[in-house]
Amino acid sequence: MKEKNIPISTLRRLPVYLHYLNSIKDKISNISATAIAEEFGLNDVQVRKDLGAVSGSGRPKTGYSVTELIAQLEEALGYGTKTKTILVGAGNLGKALLSYSGFADYGIDIIAAFDNNPALWGTFVGGKPILPDIDLEAVCRDKKIMLGIITVPVEHAQEICDRLVACGIRAIWNFAPTILRVPEGVMVENENLASSLAILCKHLREGSNGEDYLE
Repeated sequence: MKEKNIPISTLRRLPVYLHYLNSIKDKISNISATAIAEEFGLNDVQVRKDLGAVSGSGRPKTGYSVTELIAQLEEALGYGTKTKTILVGAGNLGKALLSYSGFADYGIDIIAAFDNNPALWGTFVGGKPILPDIDLEAVCRDKKIMLGIITVPVEHAQEICDRLVACGIRAIWNFAPTILRVPEGVMVENENLASSLAILCKHLREGSNGEDYLE
């Protein structure tokens, strides 16, 4: 099947639809875009466009086959494929990510984690070995790593990013609160927890109506 060009904004919503469909697949056999939109309070036109990026239009009166739509969403999201991945920075956040089994659903196969703390070398988290950071380049090249996850302190993030790029990695999932500089052809997806918390806290302060929700 020829790969479709799916907008990034749509890709962000597809896992939400997939999770919902999997939760109802034993209860109903068909569903409409309108029903999915109502479940999440979304515009039904947007949901139709999202589904249209991975599937044909729904059938008149019956909508989409739930099982067929699940299969199409899984294909679009890369289920059934394996993306060899490494994680750099085995602190609390890094360990939490290593322990998360849900990555396998998206074909993310974390080969190993790397850290500069000798006390962690040779240990395992979530079944993944933690190796010395000096071994990063050798493992990336030997295992043909495709994706790098950065969970190091901000002051080391750019250095690690540069090392990953030098190894040929072209996709980076960055959890450090900084903007990474990468050459053309390398994609960085930022998960800035600090920014998200700042936005939430600002919302609470502005909507407190004089009450002290934040101390």
